[in-house]
Formats: sequence, structure tokens, C-alpha cells
Amino acid sequence: MKKLISFLALFVLYGTILSAQEKQKAIELNGYLTTMESAMFDSLSKTILFENLLHNRLNFKAFLGNKITFSAEIRNRLFTGDMVKSMGRGYAELTGMDPGFADMSWNIMNENSFFLNTTVDRLWLDFNFNKFQARIGRQRINWGQTFVWNPNDIFNAYSFFDIDYVERPGSDAIRLQYYPTSASSFEVAAKLNRDEKLTLAGLGRFNKWGYDIQMLAGYADGSDIVAGAGWSGSLGSVSFRGEGTWFHTLRSYSDTTGTIIITAGADKIFSDNSMLQGQLMYSNNPLKPGSFTSLYAGDLSAKDLAFSRFTAFGQFTWAATPLLNVGISGMWFPDLDGYFAGPSVDYSLAENLDFSIIWQHFDGKMGNSKTLINLCYLRIKFSF
Repeated sequence: MKKLISFLALFVLYGTILSAQEKQKAIELNGYLTTMESAMFDSLSKTILFENLLHNRLNFKAFLGNKITFSAEIRNRLFTGDMVKSMGRGYAELTGMDPGFADMSWNIMNENSFFLNTTVDRLWLDFNFNKFQARIGRQRINWGQTFVWNPNDIFNAYSFFDIDYVERPGSDAIRLQYYPTSASSFEVAAKLNRDEKLTLAGLGRFNKWGYDIQMLAGYADGSDIVAGAGWSGSLGSVSFRGEGTWFHTLRSYSDTTGTIIITAGADKIFSDNSMLQGQLMYSNNPLKPGSFTSLYAGDLSAKDLAFSRFTAFGQFTWAATPLLNVGISGMWFPDLDGYFAGPSVDYSLAENLDFSIIWQHFDGKMGNSKTLINLCYLRIKFSF
């Protein structure tokens, strides 16, 4: 472990020195540092749990000639506060669990009131030759078309509620892409997760009737046959997109109809720098969350996106000034007799310094009990 930490430190230092040289264009190093204070409570009259997250991200990229690119991205997170104390070492172990085939997440320090986690969530080598591209290693394979729920994203689904991870998780995978024209592409990808379960699928994209259309088929998470399609385009001045995927367990192919998830959404940008978004999702076999954790930050797959037969989402954002953005989002879960509401404010304090206030309110039935949760965040982010 000490040797690994030393290697990473020297790796970052070397990249920093190279990137500082104006004539050197083959190396890029950037990232950010955030400090985020959060409070969790069901009501202000009861116990409030506080937590601070210090989050540093380093993005390193090297261009090895015109055809080969290497990338390594690391996130370092220091957790302190009441959540760490109340949940014990289980919180650190859950945070440090790596879903990929290669375990590249380490809890460097793990004490009663704090823990420090380092995770390598991107580590890939890319080969680009004419119309062909190949990438091997930990990477993000984004097949989703919509904003909130992505049933086509069978390689690395994510939670909309995770506000401090804009890069989204990656997969330990091999991805081959071919671009016969500027408006079409074909690709095949394969990944293994930490349980050595295989996901193997192919996808084709083309443009027809002014829409970008995609179709996919394959095998997901070592258990399900999958087939799906997605689209993105516009209806006049309104962007219109959607996707759907069918999952069927191979072992019980003749016993069940499988799981179908279909979602569609629209968004429109107005002249006053505001934007309105909406999305609907249907699933014939939604999951029943037993706890708030499974809804908020569970180990999601594309098959596990729906917690209600029908789900609705809406969001309105407005750039009030060049420095100030305000927004509010909401979800409705009819099967849970519940909803989510999330107002936010973002303000640019300086060129590379941003301040955010975010509130997430959940109200619904989890298991056999009513759950009411509030999460409030204050975040300062410095980008470099």
C-alpha cells in the first residue's frame, strides 16, 4: 500500500511538472477540490446528523502520438462527522467497495470519526485509427439518451441524487467502435464486475427522419438477455428523447415475461435563459425499496431504476444572472405514496470558485413504514 501511494504521488507530481511547461502539449492535468457540509434529518425538532466531505479529483491525460491516448482519474474523499460515527466502519466499507473487476478503491485511513478513501475510477488506453477506435480499461460507457433514468445504460447506471459525482461511475471493460459515416456508428463492449459477472452487448446508431436512433442487444450482469432502443431529436423547438430496454433472466426464460423499462422526456430552453425538463418512466416489474438507502444510493443497475410502476420527473432551472443559477426538481412515486423535491442555488464566486446550496426532500413508504428524510448541502468547489 505504501509503495502504491508513493507511486501515485510521484505520478501526479510528474504530470504537474510537465503540464506547467508551456511548450508541452502532450500532457493534461486538471481537477477540482470541494468541501461540502451536509445535514440529514426528518424534522428540525429531532436529531440532525452532520457530515463534511472533502473531495479532491485529479484528471491526468497523456497523448502518446496522434493515435494513442492514456487517461487516469483519481478521486480522494475524506469523510468526517456524525454519519461516520453513527454508522461505524460499515459506512467506510460500503464507500470503499469497488464494483469493478479490478479493486482500485482503498480506505487509506479508517477511524471512529473519519475515514479517507482513494479510488481510481478511470484508467484506460485508447487507440484511434481512421474510422476505428478501441479503448481498454476502466472507462465510462454511456449509452443513455435521457436525463434522469437510462435503461439503455447497461454498463454503468448511476443515481440522479448523487450530486457530488458528475463524472459518474466507470466499468472495467473493452470497447470497440467503428464509424462508417459521420451520422452512424457501430460498437461492441464487454465488462466484468467484482463478482466476475459478464456484460456483453452491441449497439448501432444511425440518423433517420431527423432523429438519432440507436438499437442494442446483449447479455447483462451474468444473468439477463437484454434488448433495447433509444432516440433523440426535436419536435419544433422542444428536444424529445427516450429509451427502453427489455431484460429477461436466462435461467427462467420460459417462466416469466421479463422486465421492461421505458422512459421518455422533453426539454425546452427559453429566451430568458431558463429551461424546463420533464420525463416519465414505466416499468412492469418495479423494485420495492426496503429502505431509504436503496432508493438514494443503492448498487444500481439499469434493471433496477424503477421503484414505482409509473414515475414522473420535472425540473426548472433559470440563469438569473451570468453568475447565479437557481432551480427546482421533483419526482412522483405513486406506488410508494411518495415524492421527491429538490431546490438548488449555484453562484460563481470567482472564475474557478463556485458556491452551491442544495436541498433534497424525500417522503414515501419504504417497506412497511413511512419515511421522511431531508438532506441539505452547502458546497464550495475550486476547479484547476
